[in-house]
Amino acid sequence: MGEGFSMNIHVFVKRVPDTESKVRIDQGTKSVIEEGLNFVISPYDEYAVEEALRLREAKGGTVRVFSVGREESLVTLKKCLAMGADEVVLIKDVTPESYDGLRTARTIAAAAKKFSGFDLLLFGKQSVGADNAQVPSMVAELLGLPQANVVTKLEIAGNEGTAYREIEGGTEKIVFSLPAVVSAQKGLNEPRYETLKGIMAAKKKIIPVVPVEELGLTAEELGSTVEIIGLDVPAPRQAGKILQGDPAEAARELVRLLHEEAKVI
Repeated sequence: MGEGFSMNIHVFVKRVPDTESKVRIDQGTKSVIEEGLNFVISPYDEYAVEEALRLREAKGGTVRVFSVGREESLVTLKKCLAMGADEVVLIKDVTPESYDGLRTARTIAAAAKKFSGFDLLLFGKQSVGADNAQVPSMVAELLGLPQANVVTKLEIAGNEGTAYREIEGGTEKIVFSLPAVVSAQKGLNEPRYETLKGIMAAKKKIIPVVPVEELGLTAEELGSTVEIIGLDVPAPRQAGKILQGDPAEAARELVRLLHEEAKVI
């Protein structure tokens, strides 16, 4: 892809519970109870979609968004259409959440091969549902592509990409050839809202649905090697303590509490 050529970008998004929703766990099935939950596109994935749209606006081309999951994920894909994506595809997979990043990566890599001809694969750095941050790197490895993860700035010139990552004490610059895999971090951009025109157009659009069984994966590849032993919500935070009185005495008591109760010093 030389200068002046358009880009074909694939973005992969996930439907996740809204972080402001109250999550409940079914201890029998070791799964999240979906009844009453509000679901959204994973926030980091929104940065990936926005970056794809900006690249298309600057260079031309197409933005195709994929999601792996049940038909409920169609709502997430319609949001991407309303934001401005050219096409969306649901990889229909009725298997419950397994938290197995490798299984998901195999599915996405197979989808990328089926819908070939891409210059860039964009992901959020992680889903807020599983928080494993495994899938983008695994997809890159399975496809034999260069990768840049947790990216806060991305530049594309011809067949080359330049990504910037925030690291402790500075910024890391990575130069890579295309096609490649890039995962987005907060700060890469500010995702746009859907437009009314986009929302109305998305309602009318028929979304292609590809059963995961049609991707050519073996039963072993579609199986999960992860066993969920337990699943629970975080324990409620304990109330804080207020130390009053003489400052010197309060300081000594604070050190004691940090050492004996909090065990952080």
